[in-house]
Amino acid sequence: MHLFRDYLFLIPVVVALLSEFTKVVLHGLKTGNWHEKILQPGGMPSSHSAFVVSLVIIVGRTLGTTSPEFAIAFVFACLTWYDAMSSRRAIGEQAKLLNRLQHWEHLKERLGHSFGEVVGGIVFGTVVTMAGIWVSGMF
Repeated sequence: MHLFRDYLFLIPVVVALLSEFTKVVLHGLKTGNWHEKILQPGGMPSSHSAFVVSLVIIVGRTLGTTSPEFAIAFVFACLTWYDAMSSRRAIGEQAKLLNRLQHWEHLKERLGHSFGEVVGGIVFGTVVTMAGIWVSGMF
């Protein structure tokens, strides 16, 4: 498949879309609610984590792990993972408290990810990226 070889960014995009689909399926199997997690933050696996790890792998495989581009992709991934587990999760906790205090249900409470969801996204992104590389014969 020359499409992935010519357009490397497609593998991380496919990884992100597949992780979103997986998130909907897992949530649907768990709760019976099949539409709630469509393009929503939070949940297993973390789509952001899957996307950035895929990006890191593609950049590392094409330009090498000593390239400045790899360093940039890796730092970007680390910031994304940190943000998902700390900042966005804290904002969700604050929204939960505000909703309870004000009897609102307007603020989204599920914005961040647990450590397990981030690790799940990293594993998912790695496996799907390596499968994409193998199928495309890129390397």
